[in-house]
Amino acid sequence: MSLNQEKYQVLANLLRQFHADATNNQISAGQLRQHLDSLQQFFGQQIAPLVEVDAREQSYRTEISKQLRLLEIDIMFFQGARQQSTTQARLQTIGDRLQTLIQYCEAILQP
Repeated sequence: MSLNQEKYQVLANLLRQFHADATNNQISAGQLRQHLDSLQQFFGQQIAPLVEVDAREQSYRTEISKQLRLLEIDIMFFQGARQQSTTQARLQTIGDRLQTLIQYCEAILQP
């Protein structure tokens, strides 16, 4: 496994842990924010600076970056939710977005 692939594997593992915590339904907005901050920090420091990428990997990296920004908005909406049904819907959206991010990482890791 190349160094780049190892970094994407770490990112996928972080995303899986975040997904497990978010779908637990016992997570606070602060915990969601902490997960997001660590994901964004890892992506910015470890993934974004990678240079030896092909066009396919670059496309996925761009999509991952976009999805992380959308995840940030999803979490802001979750923080603003006042009703239980809205909270559950926001958590579902967050879970779906995390699943998409995991699939992007898995696609990059495929030979």
